[in-house]
Amino acid sequence: MAFKEYENIDELKKVQDLSLGILAEFDRVCRKLGINYAVYGGTAIGTVRHGGFIPWDDDVDVCLERSEYERFLAEAPSELDPKFDIVNARLAQNFPCTYSFMTLKDTVLVPEFYQACEYEKPFSIDVFPLDYAASSPLGFKLQSFRTWVWGRMMFLRATPCPYLPFDGIKRNAVLLACGMAHRLLKLFHVSSEQIQSKWERASRMFESHPTGQLADFSDRSPLKWSIRKDELEDTIDMPFESILVRIPRSYDEVLTRGYGDYMSLPPVEQRKNHYPSRLDFGPYSNVECQSLISRNRGA
Repeated sequence: MAFKEYENIDELKKVQDLSLGILAEFDRVCRKLGINYAVYGGTAIGTVRHGGFIPWDDDVDVCLERSEYERFLAEAPSELDPKFDIVNARLAQNFPCTYSFMTLKDTVLVPEFYQACEYEKPFSIDVFPLDYAASSPLGFKLQSFRTWVWGRMMFLRATPCPYLPFDGIKRNAVLLACGMAHRLLKLFHVSSEQIQSKWERASRMFESHPTGQLADFSDRSPLKWSIRKDELEDTIDMPFESILVRIPRSYDEVLTRGYGDYMSLPPVEQRKNHYPSRLDFGPYSNVECQSLISRNRGA
């Protein structure tokens, strides 16, 4: 696998169960507020191919068009069950990402590639904003480069040791450079919030000239999830484990565009997860996910 495989399948199942509980609460709040979203990436593939989690996967991704994302950040906190929270670089120092987490409080799930990060990650789902991509090749290249640079700076502000899929002299050289960048950012008191502001300015640079094409600029390849605004707005409900989630009606076209033959299982060496270096279920060690979902749905 691309990352370390869970040795205890019950542990993976428990991680999936609590992640499902967070997704259920996210969906409940979005429906109550009339906020449109769609499951994203591997979660979308899992919805279509498996009716839930990809068997080896342990995280959940959702995406929203920028204006809906900003509404969610502004309006959702007052509607959330108190067990949950929304965290991002606008709110938390040393936050490693340019998107947001919706988290389950009093838990810990720190993936191996975040193990040196000063921010201790709880159980969470990833909430991605999609921004308008430039219509011209030059404009898109500039937009992509700027967001990539600020995104890498965000991660290096949080940790001097990023995950690297290679070893040897090259690895040592890259880790040395990353460590120096991390120390310089801290030395000059560059905050996560400042970097986030720069990243958002780059990702939103064509907001006043909407092209209809939305992209995830937190990704090194922003158009991997290539979706038009009208496709994202036209969603349907599909089963995901024991709940219903929203997915673009044209999911086959969208997923084929991004992943090719997404219905075929990838080779074992290409399967990804987020194996934890630190894991604490907190007060939820013996809590059934279905009971957590039922309480949220009745709220």
